Amino acid sequence: MNNLAIIHDWLTTYAGAERVLEQLLGFYPGADLFSVCNFVPEAEQGFLCERQPTTTFIQGLPGARKRYRSYLPLMPLAIEQLDLSAYDVVISSSHAVAKGVLTSPDQLHISYVHSPIRYAWDLQHQYLRETGLDRGLKGWVAKWLLHKMRLWDLRTANGVDHFIANSEFIARRIWKVYRREAEVIYPPVDVSSFTLREDKEDFYLTASRLVPYKRVDIIVEAFSTMPDKRLIVIGDGPDIEKIRVKANANVQLLGYQSFEVLRDYMQSAKAFVFAAEEDFGITPVEAQACGTPVIGYGKGGILETVTDGVTGVLFHEQTVSSLCDAITRFESIGDSLDCHAIRHNSERFSTDRFRKEFTEFVDKSWKEFSETR
Repeated sequence: MNNLAIIHDWLTTYAGAERVLEQLLGFYPGADLFSVCNFVPEAEQGFLCERQPTTTFIQGLPGARKRYRSYLPLMPLAIEQLDLSAYDVVISSSHAVAKGVLTSPDQLHISYVHSPIRYAWDLQHQYLRETGLDRGLKGWVAKWLLHKMRLWDLRTANGVDHFIANSEFIARRIWKVYRREAEVIYPPVDVSSFTLREDKEDFYLTASRLVPYKRVDIIVEAFSTMPDKRLIVIGDGPDIEKIRVKANANVQLLGYQSFEVLRDYMQSAKAFVFAAEEDFGITPVEAQACGTPVIGYGKGGILETVTDGVTGVLFHEQTVSSLCDAITRFESIGDSLDCHAIRHNSERFSTDRFRKEFTEFVDKSWKEFSETR
């Protein structure tokens, strides 16, 4: 392949999807970068590998820096205005609209899908409830716009030559929504930055952005009913005050912490608690890289990263009582879990493994594509 373009939905933070993007930019140092918008502070743009992304008209719209999601109905139009016709290969990193970029029959388009648009498909009703758009005139407008988004999303799936899913869970979602097969390549987890610690302390840890779907409120409520068990909460977000109200004296909210502080707590905790339904879920793997078992909600990607009774304990309802039962079970079997086996499990998701699997898939796809042109 002579030239390559990478397109990412939007650049506003450094989270799971951006970790994948960082690796892609490292694999392909000559690739050009495109995105709907770029509002990452200049001092935090190291993960872009000195690439200056080409953006769309969304970048200049009023209030877009803070309210870019409000322009979601315009993003299909915006993504289609990006001219990538000069590239042999287009790689889209997509959880929303990036896969909808226009390509020709002479271009190979590979889409790494973190998820089909969650709030437009199976999570629509949850999204509308959480944003207060499940009723009234605004609700009807939102539902109509999401309907139009689904039609566009389904149509643009035809422009992708190969789908890659970040988990078997997402591969099933891709099949359900687009009726397309997807190769599964788990996202990269920097397990080398986490080291095993055998001596654990008598506290539990949870760490995430404090937003509704992470369900940190359930975790805090559960521990507040068990005053003899100590919980540390690391993270910040719009739900922090709501969560603070639920916290008793045995629950300590530390807010945002540096990577070094987070890693130290991960290494020391007797277990990491995770209550979200995630497409993959990087933090439970990071915890296991420290030899720390995971107590997690048994739905979504975590079923592929945590083995019940071996590397942690799974619970099957997002309720306080279900989590309490899981903690009680963990207390009875925790001493039998092998921290070395837990660490070994995390190594299945390393960055080296991601690089090998991803580049081999692209090279093979390009070879096959070139032979048909």
